[in-house]
Amino acid sequence: MTRVWQVQEAKARFSEMLESSVSEGPQLVTKRGVEAAVLVSVDHWRRLQRLARRNLKELLLAPEARTEDLILRRQEHRHRALPPLE
Repeated sequence: MTRVWQVQEAKARFSEMLESSVSEGPQLVTKRGVEAAVLVSVDHWRRLQRLARRNLKELLLAPEARTEDLILRRQEHRHRALPPLE
């Protein structure tokens, strides 16, 4: 169960919030009533990272086209200024 912590409470009771993130799941931190951050366990974080990163085999076997993930981004090069025409 996700618990909501105000930033002042999260600072004062960080150890408790950390333990809650490991035992209960993600902990939500608010600042002035607005959601600002989430504290998750390292296992949860690594699982999210694995899910977000697809390998080439998964991309090729996916039913929908995923070509935007396969396109390499080109570096922008600076161009030399042209000499003035005489």
